[in-house]
Amino acid sequence: MFSYRHAFHAGNHADVLKHFVLIQLLQYMNRKDTAYTYIDTHAGAGVYQLDGEYAAKSGESATGIAPLWERDDLPEALAEYVDLIKKMNPSGKLRFYPGSPYCAEQVAREQDRLRMYEMHPADFKLLTDNFRKLAEHAAAQGQRPSVRGQRALVTRADGFQSLKALLPPPSRRAVVLCDPPYEDKQDYRKVSDMLHEALKRFPGGMYAVWYPILQRIEARNFAERLKHMPGTEWLNVSLTIRTPGPDGFGGLHSSGMFIINPPYTLEATLKQVMPYLVDVLGVDAGASFVLESGLAATTPRLTASPHADGPRAAASPRSSGQRAGSGRPQGDAGSVYGGGKARGASGRPGSDRARSERPGGDRAASAGAGADGANRGRPGSERMRDARPPVERAGGNESRAPRGDARPSGMGGSGAADGAGRRGGRPAGKPFAGTGRTSGPRNGPRKG
Repeated sequence: MFSYRHAFHAGNHADVLKHFVLIQLLQYMNRKDTAYTYIDTHAGAGVYQLDGEYAAKSGESATGIAPLWERDDLPEALAEYVDLIKKMNPSGKLRFYPGSPYCAEQVAREQDRLRMYEMHPADFKLLTDNFRKLAEHAAAQGQRPSVRGQRALVTRADGFQSLKALLPPPSRRAVVLCDPPYEDKQDYRKVSDMLHEALKRFPGGMYAVWYPILQRIEARNFAERLKHMPGTEWLNVSLTIRTPGPDGFGGLHSSGMFIINPPYTLEATLKQVMPYLVDVLGVDAGASFVLESGLAATTPRLTASPHADGPRAAASPRSSGQRAGSGRPQGDAGSVYGGGKARGASGRPGSDRARSERPGGDRAASAGAGADGANRGRPGSERMRDARPPVERAGGNESRAPRGDARPSGMGGSGAADGAGRRGGRPAGKPFAGTGRTSGPRNGPRKG
Protein backbone atom coordinates (compact mmCIF):
# COMPACT_ATOMS: atom_id res chain seq x y z
CA MET A 1 0.00 0.00 0.00
CA PHE A 2 2.85 2.39 0.81
CA SER A 3 5.45 1.30 -1.75
CA TYR A 4 5.15 4.41 -3.92
CA ARG A 5 7.53 7.30 -3.14
CA HIS A 6 7.27 10.34 -5.34
CA ALA A 7 10.85 11.37 -4.46
CA PHE A 8 12.05 8.92 -7.13
CA HIS A 9 10.15 10.88 -9.79
CA ALA A 10 10.36 14.48 -8.55
CA GLY A 11 10.86 17.08 -11.26
CA ASN A 12 10.23 14.79 -14.23
CA HIS A 13 8.20 15.75 -17.31
CA ALA A 14 4.95 14.68 -15.63
CA ASP A 15 5.65 17.04 -12.73
CA VAL A 16 6.39 19.88 -15.14
CA LEU A 17 2.98 19.46 -16.80
CA LYS A 18 1.10 18.96 -13.52
CA HIS A 19 2.62 21.86 -11.60
CA PHE A 20 2.62 24.29 -14.50
CA VAL A 21 -1.12 23.70 -15.04
CA LEU A 22 -1.83 23.88 -11.29
CA ILE A 23 -0.15 27.29 -11.06
CA GLN A 24 -2.29 28.54 -13.94
CA LEU A 25 -5.47 27.40 -12.16
CA LEU A 26 -4.53 29.11 -8.91
CA GLN A 27 -3.47 32.32 -10.61
CA TYR A 28 -6.87 32.43 -12.27
CA MET A 29 -8.57 32.03 -8.89
CA ASN A 30 -6.46 34.90 -7.53
CA ARG A 31 -8.19 37.31 -9.91
CA LYS A 32 -11.13 37.62 -7.53
CA ASP A 33 -10.84 38.91 -3.98
CA THR A 34 -13.06 36.18 -2.54
CA ALA A 35 -11.06 33.50 -0.74
CA TYR A 36 -10.93 29.95 -2.05
CA THR A 37 -9.88 26.53 -0.76
CA TYR A 38 -7.11 24.46 -2.33
CA ILE A 39 -7.60 20.73 -1.68
CA ASP A 40 -4.87 18.19 -2.43
CA THR A 41 -6.09 14.60 -2.12
CA HIS A 42 -2.63 12.99 -2.43
CA ALA A 43 -0.21 15.68 -1.32
CA GLY A 44 3.12 13.83 -0.97
CA ALA A 45 6.06 15.32 0.93
CA GLY A 46 5.69 18.89 -0.33
CA VAL A 47 9.38 19.46 -1.15
CA TYR A 48 11.89 17.08 -2.74
CA GLN A 49 15.68 17.01 -2.73
CA LEU A 50 16.91 16.39 -6.26
CA ASP A 51 20.44 15.64 -5.05
CA GLY A 52 19.09 13.28 -2.37
CA GLU A 53 19.35 9.52 -2.58
CA TYR A 54 15.96 8.83 -4.15
CA ALA A 55 15.84 11.52 -6.84
CA ALA A 56 19.53 11.24 -7.71
CA LYS A 57 19.20 7.49 -8.18
CA SER A 58 16.39 7.76 -10.73
CA GLY A 59 17.63 10.96 -12.39
CA GLU A 60 14.14 11.65 -13.73
CA SER A 61 14.48 15.40 -13.30
CA ALA A 62 16.64 15.24 -16.44
CA THR A 63 13.41 14.64 -18.40
CA GLY A 64 11.63 17.65 -16.91
CA ILE A 65 12.83 20.62 -14.88
CA ALA A 66 16.57 20.22 -15.61
CA PRO A 67 16.33 21.05 -19.37
CA LEU A 68 14.21 24.13 -18.50
CA TRP A 69 16.46 25.40 -15.72
CA GLU A 70 18.90 27.50 -17.77
CA ARG A 71 16.66 28.35 -20.70
CA ASP A 72 16.30 32.04 -21.52
CA ASP A 73 13.55 31.64 -24.12
CA LEU A 74 10.76 30.32 -21.88
CA PRO A 75 7.19 31.37 -22.72
CA GLU A 76 5.98 33.86 -20.13
CA ALA A 77 3.56 31.50 -18.41
CA LEU A 78 6.18 28.72 -18.20
CA ALA A 79 8.78 31.20 -16.90
CA GLU A 80 6.51 31.92 -13.92
CA TYR A 81 6.62 28.23 -12.98
CA VAL A 82 10.42 28.03 -13.35
CA ASP A 83 10.87 31.27 -11.38
CA LEU A 84 8.96 29.75 -8.45
CA ILE A 85 11.46 26.88 -8.38
CA LYS A 86 14.42 29.24 -8.68
CA LYS A 87 13.26 31.11 -5.59
CA MET A 88 13.54 27.80 -3.70
CA ASN A 89 17.16 27.54 -4.88
CA PRO A 90 18.76 30.93 -4.21
CA SER A 91 22.26 29.56 -4.79
CA GLY A 92 21.40 29.06 -8.46
CA LYS A 93 21.95 25.32 -8.26
CA LEU A 94 18.92 23.09 -8.79
CA ARG A 95 18.65 21.16 -5.50
CA PHE A 96 15.06 21.46 -4.29
CA TYR A 97 11.89 20.81 -6.25
CA PRO A 98 8.38 21.76 -5.02
CA GLY A 99 5.51 19.35 -4.83
CA SER A 100 1.98 20.54 -5.47
CA PRO A 101 1.41 21.65 -1.82
CA TYR A 102 4.36 24.04 -1.93
CA CYS A 103 3.35 25.38 -5.37
CA ALA A 104 -0.10 26.09 -3.95
CA GLU A 105 1.32 27.66 -0.77
CA GLN A 106 3.41 30.08 -2.82
CA VAL A 107 0.65 31.10 -5.26
CA ALA A 108 -2.36 31.19 -2.92
CA ARG A 109 -3.01 34.35 -0.92
CA GLU A 110 -3.16 34.81 2.83
CA GLN A 111 -6.96 34.57 2.93
CA ASP A 112 -7.02 31.30 0.98
CA ARG A 113 -7.05 27.92 2.68
CA LEU A 114 -4.96 24.81 1.95
CA ARG A 115 -6.26 21.37 2.90
CA MET A 116 -3.88 18.47 2.19
CA TYR A 117 -4.25 14.72 2.64
CA GLU A 118 -1.46 12.14 2.64
CA MET A 119 -1.55 8.50 3.75
CA HIS A 120 2.14 7.51 3.52
CA PRO A 121 3.56 7.83 7.06
CA ALA A 122 6.99 9.11 5.99
CA ASP A 123 5.65 11.63 3.46
CA PHE A 124 2.98 12.78 5.91
CA LYS A 125 5.68 13.56 8.48
CA LEU A 126 7.82 15.40 5.93
CA LEU A 127 4.86 17.42 4.70
CA THR A 128 3.86 18.33 8.25
CA ASP A 129 7.44 19.33 9.11
CA ASN A 130 7.80 21.45 5.99
CA PHE A 131 4.66 23.46 6.69
CA ARG A 132 5.58 23.81 10.38
CA LYS A 133 8.95 25.27 9.35
CA LEU A 134 7.26 27.66 6.94
CA ALA A 135 4.99 28.89 9.75
CA GLU A 136 7.95 29.25 12.15
CA HIS A 137 9.96 31.14 9.56
CA ALA A 138 7.07 33.54 8.92
CA ALA A 139 6.63 34.10 12.66
CA ALA A 140 10.36 34.83 13.04
CA GLN A 141 9.99 37.50 10.37
CA GLY A 142 7.19 39.14 12.33
CA GLN A 143 4.44 37.97 9.98
CA ARG A 144 1.14 37.34 11.72
CA PRO A 145 -2.04 35.96 10.09
CA SER A 146 -4.65 38.61 9.43
CA VAL A 147 -7.54 36.16 9.08
CA ARG A 148 -9.01 33.68 11.54
CA GLY A 149 -8.51 29.95 11.34
CA GLN A 150 -5.69 27.71 10.21
CA ARG A 151 -4.51 28.51 6.70
CA ALA A 152 -2.75 25.20 5.95
CA LEU A 153 -3.93 21.92 7.42
CA VAL A 154 -2.23 18.56 6.78
CA THR A 155 -4.23 15.42 7.58
CA ARG A 156 -3.21 11.78 7.43
CA ALA A 157 -6.28 10.35 5.74
CA ASP A 158 -7.54 8.89 2.47
CA GLY A 159 -8.11 11.83 0.14
CA PHE A 160 -10.61 9.87 -1.94
CA GLN A 161 -12.89 9.52 1.06
CA SER A 162 -12.09 12.82 2.79
CA LEU A 163 -12.85 15.21 -0.07
CA LYS A 164 -16.62 15.08 0.33
CA ALA A 165 -16.40 16.46 3.88
CA LEU A 166 -14.92 19.72 2.53
CA LEU A 167 -17.50 20.33 -0.18
CA PRO A 168 -18.98 22.76 -0.70
CA PRO A 169 -16.42 25.13 0.87
CA PRO A 170 -17.72 28.17 2.80
CA SER A 171 -16.72 30.62 0.05
CA ARG A 172 -18.13 28.41 -2.73
CA ARG A 173 -14.73 28.58 -4.49
CA ALA A 174 -12.27 25.67 -4.62
CA VAL A 175 -9.52 24.04 -6.65
CA VAL A 176 -9.19 20.29 -6.10
CA LEU A 177 -6.07 18.43 -7.26
CA CYS A 178 -6.24 14.64 -7.41
CA ASP A 179 -2.90 12.95 -8.04
CA PRO A 180 -3.00 9.35 -6.76
CA PRO A 181 -0.15 6.86 -7.34
CA TYR A 182 -2.20 4.61 -9.67
CA GLU A 183 -0.23 1.65 -8.29
CA ASP A 184 -3.53 -0.11 -7.79
CA LYS A 185 -5.71 -0.24 -10.90
CA GLN A 186 -8.66 0.50 -8.62
CA ASP A 187 -7.34 4.08 -8.33
CA TYR A 188 -8.84 4.85 -11.75
CA ARG A 189 -12.29 3.82 -10.54
CA LYS A 190 -11.80 5.66 -7.25
CA VAL A 191 -11.00 8.90 -9.08
CA SER A 192 -14.16 8.58 -11.17
CA ASP A 193 -16.34 7.75 -8.14
CA MET A 194 -14.83 10.63 -6.17
CA LEU A 195 -15.56 13.12 -8.96
CA HIS A 196 -19.17 11.93 -9.34
CA GLU A 197 -19.76 12.45 -5.63
CA ALA A 198 -17.92 15.78 -5.57
CA LEU A 199 -19.88 17.19 -8.51
CA LYS A 200 -23.14 16.35 -6.77
CA ARG A 201 -22.06 18.29 -3.70
CA PHE A 202 -20.22 21.12 -5.44
CA PRO A 203 -20.80 21.30 -9.22
CA GLY A 204 -19.11 24.71 -9.51
CA GLY A 205 -15.70 23.56 -8.27
CA MET A 206 -12.58 23.36 -10.38
CA TYR A 207 -11.22 19.79 -10.41
CA ALA A 208 -7.80 18.84 -11.83
CA VAL A 209 -6.80 15.18 -12.23
CA TRP A 210 -3.30 14.03 -13.16
CA TYR A 211 -3.07 10.62 -14.83
CA PRO A 212 -0.35 8.47 -16.42
CA ILE A 213 -0.74 7.24 -19.99
CA LEU A 214 0.08 3.53 -19.97
CA GLN A 215 -0.65 0.51 -22.13
CA ARG A 216 -3.04 -1.15 -19.70
CA ILE A 217 -6.73 -0.81 -20.44
CA GLU A 218 -7.60 1.18 -17.32
CA ALA A 219 -5.18 3.95 -18.30
CA ARG A 220 -6.04 3.98 -22.02
CA ASN A 221 -9.74 4.58 -21.42
CA PHE A 222 -9.45 6.81 -18.36
CA ALA A 223 -9.64 10.28 -19.96
CA GLU A 224 -12.46 9.19 -22.28
CA ARG A 225 -14.56 8.11 -19.29
CA LEU A 226 -13.98 11.42 -17.52
CA LYS A 227 -15.30 13.31 -20.54
CA HIS A 228 -18.77 11.94 -19.82
CA MET A 229 -19.15 13.31 -16.31
CA PRO A 230 -22.73 14.67 -16.39
CA GLY A 231 -23.12 18.36 -17.11
CA THR A 232 -19.44 19.30 -17.00
CA GLU A 233 -17.16 21.35 -19.19
CA TRP A 234 -13.70 19.85 -19.47
CA LEU A 235 -10.21 20.35 -20.86
CA ASN A 236 -7.72 17.54 -21.44
CA VAL A 237 -4.02 18.03 -22.14
CA SER A 238 -1.32 15.39 -22.38
CA LEU A 239 2.43 15.40 -23.04
CA THR A 240 4.43 12.58 -24.62
CA ILE A 241 8.23 12.88 -24.63
CA ARG A 242 9.15 9.70 -26.51
CA THR A 243 7.75 6.77 -28.45
CA PRO A 244 6.01 4.49 -25.94
CA GLY A 245 7.48 1.12 -25.11
CA PRO A 246 6.07 -1.67 -22.93
CA ASP A 247 4.96 -0.59 -19.46
CA GLY A 248 7.82 -0.71 -16.98
CA PHE A 249 10.57 -0.21 -19.58
CA GLY A 250 12.24 3.13 -20.15
CA GLY A 251 10.18 5.01 -17.57
CA LEU A 252 6.97 6.94 -18.02
CA HIS A 253 6.64 8.36 -21.53
CA SER A 254 3.30 10.23 -21.32
CA SER A 255 0.96 11.82 -18.81
CA GLY A 256 -2.04 14.10 -18.83
CA MET A 257 -4.07 16.63 -16.87
CA PHE A 258 -7.86 16.52 -17.04
CA ILE A 259 -9.60 19.66 -15.75
CA ILE A 260 -13.32 19.98 -15.02
CA ASN A 261 -14.68 23.54 -15.15
CA PRO A 262 -11.39 24.92 -16.53
CA PRO A 263 -10.58 28.64 -16.71
CA TYR A 264 -11.37 30.12 -20.12
CA THR A 265 -7.77 31.42 -20.21
CA LEU A 266 -6.11 28.00 -19.90
CA GLU A 267 -6.67 26.75 -23.44
CA ALA A 268 -4.88 29.69 -25.06
CA THR A 269 -1.99 29.45 -22.61
CA LEU A 270 -1.52 25.75 -23.34
CA LYS A 271 -1.49 26.46 -27.07
CA GLN A 272 1.58 28.58 -26.51
CA VAL A 273 3.39 26.38 -23.99
CA MET A 274 2.81 22.79 -25.13
CA PRO A 275 4.71 23.05 -28.47
CA TYR A 276 7.64 24.51 -26.54
CA LEU A 277 7.62 21.61 -24.05
CA VAL A 278 7.54 19.11 -26.89
CA ASP A 279 10.54 20.76 -28.55
CA VAL A 280 12.60 21.06 -25.36
CA LEU A 281 11.66 17.84 -23.53
CA GLY A 282 11.02 15.61 -26.56
CA VAL A 283 13.43 12.70 -26.94
CA ASP A 284 12.50 11.29 -30.35
CA ALA A 285 9.97 11.65 -33.18
CA GLY A 286 7.25 10.23 -30.94
CA ALA A 287 7.22 13.38 -28.81
CA SER A 288 3.85 15.12 -29.06
CA PHE A 289 0.98 16.67 -27.16
CA VAL A 290 -2.80 16.50 -27.23
CA LEU A 291 -5.04 19.41 -26.28
CA GLU A 292 -8.81 19.18 -26.44
CA SER A 293 -11.83 20.58 -24.65
CA GLY A 294 -15.58 20.18 -24.74
CA LEU A 295 -18.79 19.46 -22.88
CA ALA A 296 -19.82 16.12 -21.46
CA ALA A 297 -21.07 13.73 -24.16
CA THR A 298 -20.34 16.19 -27.00
CA THR A 299 -17.67 16.39 -29.67
CA PRO A 300 -14.41 17.92 -28.42
CA ARG A 301 -14.15 21.43 -29.81
CA LEU A 302 -10.37 21.54 -29.88
CA THR A 303 -7.83 18.78 -30.43
CA ALA A 304 -4.08 18.97 -30.86
CA SER A 305 -3.11 15.74 -32.57
CA PRO A 306 0.22 14.01 -32.18
CA HIS A 307 2.51 13.77 -35.17
CA ALA A 308 1.06 11.20 -37.55
CA ASP A 309 4.20 9.08 -37.36
CA GLY A 310 4.01 9.08 -33.56
CA PRO A 311 2.68 6.32 -31.33
CA ARG A 312 -0.83 7.50 -30.62
CA ALA A 313 -3.97 8.18 -32.56
CA ALA A 314 -5.93 11.37 -32.09
CA ALA A 315 -7.67 11.58 -28.75
CA SER A 316 -11.18 11.49 -30.19
CA PRO A 317 -12.49 9.46 -33.14
CA ARG A 318 -14.39 12.55 -34.22
CA SER A 319 -11.31 14.73 -34.76
CA SER A 320 -8.30 13.03 -36.30
CA GLY A 321 -4.74 14.10 -37.04
CA GLN A 322 -3.06 14.05 -40.43
CA ARG A 323 0.39 13.26 -41.74
CA ALA A 324 2.53 16.35 -42.18
CA GLY A 325 3.09 17.39 -45.76
CA SER A 326 0.14 15.51 -47.19
CA GLY A 327 -1.16 18.66 -48.81
CA ARG A 328 -4.56 18.65 -47.14
CA PRO A 329 -5.88 22.18 -46.50
CA GLN A 330 -5.41 23.27 -42.92
CA GLY A 331 -8.89 24.68 -42.45
CA ASP A 332 -9.71 27.08 -39.64
CA ALA A 333 -6.57 27.82 -37.64
CA GLY A 334 -8.52 28.70 -34.54
CA SER A 335 -10.13 25.29 -34.05
CA VAL A 336 -7.19 22.87 -33.96
CA TYR A 337 -3.64 23.24 -32.78
CA GLY A 338 -1.13 20.67 -34.04
CA GLY A 339 1.41 19.07 -31.73
CA GLY A 340 4.55 17.00 -32.25
CA LYS A 341 8.22 17.24 -33.05
CA ALA A 342 7.32 17.67 -36.71
CA ARG A 343 3.99 19.43 -36.75
CA GLY A 344 1.80 19.59 -39.80
CA ALA A 345 -1.81 20.23 -40.71
CA SER A 346 -4.60 18.43 -38.90
CA GLY A 347 -8.18 17.56 -39.72
CA ARG A 348 -10.05 20.68 -38.58
CA PRO A 349 -13.60 20.41 -37.32
CA GLY A 350 -14.70 22.49 -40.30
CA SER A 351 -12.82 20.41 -42.89
CA ASP A 352 -14.30 17.72 -45.16
CA ARG A 353 -12.36 15.06 -43.32
CA ALA A 354 -13.62 16.08 -39.89
CA ARG A 355 -17.23 16.37 -41.10
CA SER A 356 -17.12 12.92 -42.65
CA GLU A 357 -15.97 11.39 -39.36
CA ARG A 358 -18.30 13.24 -37.02
CA PRO A 359 -21.97 12.38 -36.73
CA GLY A 360 -24.39 15.21 -37.16
CA GLY A 361 -22.41 17.64 -39.30
CA ASP A 362 -20.75 20.65 -37.74
CA ARG A 363 -19.92 21.07 -34.06
CA ALA A 364 -22.62 23.61 -33.40
CA ALA A 365 -25.31 21.11 -34.32
CA SER A 366 -23.81 18.30 -32.26
CA ALA A 367 -23.33 20.48 -29.18
CA GLY A 368 -27.02 21.30 -28.97
CA ALA A 369 -28.94 24.50 -28.58
CA GLY A 370 -27.86 25.08 -24.98
CA ALA A 371 -24.11 24.87 -25.61
CA ASP A 372 -23.37 28.22 -27.18
CA GLY A 373 -19.82 29.42 -26.54
CA ALA A 374 -20.92 32.34 -24.39
CA ASN A 375 -22.90 30.05 -22.09
CA ARG A 376 -20.60 27.06 -21.64
CA GLY A 377 -19.69 25.89 -18.19
CA ARG A 378 -21.71 24.33 -15.47
CA PRO A 379 -23.94 26.90 -13.73
CA GLY A 380 -22.13 28.31 -10.73
CA SER A 381 -18.65 27.46 -11.99
CA GLU A 382 -15.81 29.98 -12.04
CA ARG A 383 -15.85 29.97 -15.83
CA MET A 384 -19.60 30.48 -16.00
CA ARG A 385 -19.52 33.39 -13.58
CA ASP A 386 -16.92 35.32 -15.56
CA ALA A 387 -17.83 37.64 -18.39
CA ARG A 388 -17.18 35.82 -21.63
CA PRO A 389 -15.72 37.36 -24.80
CA PRO A 390 -17.95 37.58 -27.88
CA VAL A 391 -18.21 34.56 -30.13
CA GLU A 392 -17.39 34.61 -33.81
CA ARG A 393 -18.43 31.81 -36.10
CA ALA A 394 -16.79 30.83 -39.33
CA GLY A 395 -17.44 27.64 -41.27
CA GLY A 396 -19.25 25.98 -38.40
CA ASN A 397 -16.31 26.43 -36.03
CA GLU A 398 -15.99 28.68 -33.05
CA SER A 399 -13.27 31.20 -32.30
CA ARG A 400 -13.29 33.65 -29.44
CA ALA A 401 -12.23 37.22 -29.82
CA PRO A 402 -8.96 37.94 -28.01
CA ARG A 403 -9.07 39.52 -24.62
CA GLY A 404 -6.40 41.17 -22.53
CA ASP A 405 -4.21 38.97 -20.38
CA ALA A 406 -4.93 39.76 -16.76
CA ARG A 407 -2.74 36.97 -15.44
CA PRO A 408 -0.56 38.04 -12.51
CA SER A 409 2.97 38.82 -13.62
CA GLY A 410 5.79 36.89 -12.00
CA MET A 411 5.73 34.17 -9.42
CA GLY A 412 7.06 35.64 -6.24
CA GLY A 413 9.54 38.30 -5.29
CA SER A 414 10.11 39.96 -1.96
CA GLY A 415 7.82 42.94 -2.45
CA ALA A 416 4.15 43.50 -1.78
CA ALA A 417 1.34 41.57 -3.42
CA ASP A 418 0.81 42.24 -7.12
CA GLY A 419 -2.38 43.25 -8.92
CA ALA A 420 -3.84 39.76 -8.49
CA GLY A 421 -3.73 40.04 -4.72
CA ARG A 422 -1.10 37.31 -4.34
CA ARG A 423 1.45 37.48 -1.56
CA GLY A 424 5.12 37.97 -2.22
CA GLY A 425 7.57 35.10 -2.57
CA ARG A 426 9.28 33.34 0.32
CA PRO A 427 12.58 34.61 1.75
CA ALA A 428 15.69 32.91 0.44
CA GLY A 429 17.04 30.08 2.49
CA LYS A 430 16.37 26.43 3.19
CA PRO A 431 13.35 26.12 5.51
CA PHE A 432 12.43 22.70 4.12
CA ALA A 433 12.92 19.08 5.00
CA GLY A 434 13.97 17.14 1.94
CA THR A 435 12.89 13.56 1.36
CA GLY A 436 15.61 11.57 3.04
CA ARG A 437 16.15 7.85 3.07
CA THR A 438 13.46 5.76 4.72
CA SER A 439 13.04 2.04 4.98
CA GLY A 440 10.50 0.18 2.98
CA PRO A 441 9.90 -0.79 -0.64
CA ARG A 442 11.31 1.33 -3.44
CA ASN A 443 9.38 3.24 -6.00
CA GLY A 444 6.11 2.13 -7.51
CA PRO A 445 5.14 1.95 -11.17
CA ARG A 446 3.34 5.25 -11.62
CA LYS A 447 6.14 7.43 -12.95
CA GLY A 448 8.74 4.99 -14.07
